[in-house]
Order: sequence, then C-alpha cells, then structure tokens
Amino acid sequence: MGNDSCSSTAGAGQQFQNWKMKAARAKKVEFVRTAEKLKTQLANIEKGKNGHLYNRRSNFRVEYSMLKELEHSMTVSRTTEKAKILQQLSKIQNNVKTLQQQLKDVKPTPGFVDRLKEMMEEVENAISAFKEEQRQTYEQLLKEEKTAINELSVFERKVWASGSSTTEKVLKLLSPRASVGETLENHLPEEVVEFERFLQRTGGRQGGWDDYDHQNFLKVWTKHKGRLSYMDEALGYLCGRTKKDIEQHDKWYQEFLILQERKKESIRKWKEKQQQEKEGNLKEKKKSEKMLKEEWLQHEEAQKQKVEKERKRQKAATEAWKKQKAIAFAMEQASQLKIEEEKEKKQQKECQRQCHIKLLLERYTLQKKEKEKLEKLEKEKREEAEKKERKRIAAEEITKFQERDLHKLELRILQKQAKEVEKQEKEKRLAKLSEKVTGGLTLAGFQVPTKPLCHFLHQQNRVGWGRKEDAK
Repeated sequence: MGNDSCSSTAGAGQQFQNWKMKAARAKKVEFVRTAEKLKTQLANIEKGKNGHLYNRRSNFRVEYSMLKELEHSMTVSRTTEKAKILQQLSKIQNNVKTLQQQLKDVKPTPGFVDRLKEMMEEVENAISAFKEEQRQTYEQLLKEEKTAINELSVFERKVWASGSSTTEKVLKLLSPRASVGETLENHLPEEVVEFERFLQRTGGRQGGWDDYDHQNFLKVWTKHKGRLSYMDEALGYLCGRTKKDIEQHDKWYQEFLILQERKKESIRKWKEKQQQEKEGNLKEKKKSEKMLKEEWLQHEEAQKQKVEKERKRQKAATEAWKKQKAIAFAMEQASQLKIEEEKEKKQQKECQRQCHIKLLLERYTLQKKEKEKLEKLEKEKREEAEKKERKRIAAEEITKFQERDLHKLELRILQKQAKEVEKQEKEKRLAKLSEKVTGGLTLAGFQVPTKPLCHFLHQQNRVGWGRKEDAK
C-alpha cells in the first residue's frame, strides 16, 4: 500500500510538472508572437517617421535636423558641464579630507596653525567660487527658462488652434493679417484668451518693463514672498522707478499670476478631457477585445471540461506532494536551525574560551610585571644595604687603622718624652755638678749668665706638646 501511494504521488507530481511546462511553453510562444508583432509595428512606424522627416519635400526636415543637432550639442554640453562639476567637487572633497587628516594630529605650533588657516581659506575660496559659478549658471538657466516659456506659449496657441479648427483657420491664426483677438476668441478657451489679452494689453510677460528691472523686481519680490516689506529693498534695486511704479507693477504681477494659474488649470482640464476621450476609446477597444476573448474562452471551456477531472486528481496529488514537501522542508529547516544553534553555541563557547585565555594572559603579564618590579625594588634595596655595609666596614677599618696609627704615634711620643725626661734629668745632674763647681765664683765686673733649670724644663715641655699636637 505504501509503495502504491508513493508511486501514485510521484506520477501525479510528474504530470503536474508536465502541465506546468506546457503552459509555460504556450505563454512563451504567445509572448514571442506579441513581441514580433510589436517589433514589426515599431519598424513600420520608424520607417514612416524617417520617410516623412527625411523626405526632401517634407516641411519638417529642416526643423528635425536642427532639433537633432541641438540635442547632440546639448548632450555634449551637459556631459562637459557634469565632468567639470565632478572635477570641482572632487577637488573640494580632497581638500576637505586633507584638512580632516591634519586636524587629527594637532600640533600647537605657529607654523601648524598658519598652515591650517591657509588650508581652510583655500577650501572656503573653492566652495565660494563653486557656489558663485552655480549661481550664475542658475540665473542664466532662469533666463533661458523664461524664453522657453514664451516660446511654449506661442506653441500652445498653435496646438489649441490645430486641435479645434481646420487648416485654413490655423493659417489665419498664424497670418499677420488676421487680428489676434478675433483668432483667440474663435479657437482658444476663455482662460487662455483672457491671459493673452492681458499680456497684449499690459505689455507682455514683463508688464511693459525691461528685462533687467523686471528680473530685479522678481528677485526682491520672491525673496520677501510678496510681502509689503520688500518695497524699500526694491527701491534700492530699481533706481529709475518710483514707489508708485513698483506698486502698479506689483498689482500687475499678482493679476498675471492669477490669470496664468487659470490658464494652466484650463490646459490641465483640456488634457484631462483628452485623456478621458482616450480612455473611452481604450475602453471600447477593450470591450471588443473582451468579446473576442469571451468567444475564445467559450471554445477553451469545452476543452477544459475534458481535463477537469484529471486536473482535480492532479490537484489532490499536488496538494499531497506539497504537504509532503512542506513537512520535509520543515524538518530540514529544523535540522538546519539546530545545526546553526549548535554552531553558534560552539562559537560562543570558543569566544568565551578565547576571552578567558586573554584575561589569563593579561593577568599573568600584569603579575609578571609586578613581580619584576618587586624584584627590581628588592635588588635595589639589597644593593643599597650592601653599599651601606661596605661603607660601614670601610669606616670600621679606617677607624682601626687610625687607632693603630694613633697608638704607634702615642708610643713614639712616650718614648720621645721618656728620652726627653732622661735628657732633662741628665742635664739637671750636669747643672747641679756645674753649680757645685762654679758656685760662689765670680769674675771681676762679669757674671756668667745662667738660666734657671725650671725655665729650661718649661721650654722642653712646650716643644714636646707641640709635636704631639702636630702628630694628631
């Protein structure tokens, strides 16, 4: 039973795939046919256009050639202008990047500050020059836009005339002998006629002013958004105009804007009407196509009824196959999700391990540095202690040597003193003997000068103590 159900399911899936392939092939064939048909129509239209435009007798040949040349020149000009603007912006961007790089490494020196000032001035000058150039270009484009608007106004009158009158009336519209007011009344909407009459009556799109004064008026009026506060500034720009002239021109300009807006609204309504007519024609076309399609569908319905039962069976088989496929897909997704979760857990675990190892290394490095620092301090202390010990031992040795030398010196002094004492005693004995020998004897008128013995001993003691002090 299981094998039969599997084989039937596989057969249904194969039939469904065959049916899808047939439908896809049919759509592809239909698409190719439609594409070929459209390609043929496009070739015919292109051929007709080229034949009409490049025909020597055609009136549009010269205009078309001029338009092609103008388009080419404008394309070249636009490409050149774009490249120039990109080059200027690239230069400004490079200068700004260089300035940013310099600001990352700021040095508080006068030369560095002067260099920064020069770079900033260079960037500001480049930006100002770029803005001024773009402003002049924008003003030139505004002037060209106004010229184009005037030309479009003339072209709109031609379009209105061609859409609502015959060729003869169009020629009358363009003929200088026909009055413009009569032509506008006959062929243009009321709003357009009113706007054109207003322009003719008031001196055109500048209200009778020259282009320079009108542009200055528009600049100030736009800046103040039409508020009365613009009057003083406008008098400064328009030297040859009085306040009354500016007020009249302001009144004219507001009426001009209102009539122009009405004209645009009228043109918009006309376009909507044309669009509605186009949509109506399109609906009629779709209706006829729908009828043909219904006939074709009725024919196809007979064919569909034959395969309806087979389709239902295939649908049931397809549903079963889809369910089975969905279950398998869900299981695969669950398995994949589980694998991804395990992978993510492993990555987190590995990341934690790496972080732990990093912390251990940092801790080990810190401990090692602390240990080296302590060892260095201990070594310095030990060397200092050894140095002090060596100094102490040297001092003790010096003291011992000094005491030994002092002892020797004292022995010498004592020996010398003993010799002196012995010498003094000897001299004393000699003195006593001499006194005994010479006692009481005097010469006539002369005595032998003799010094007392105590004075001699006193001199010997002074000499001995002086030598002892010198030895110390």
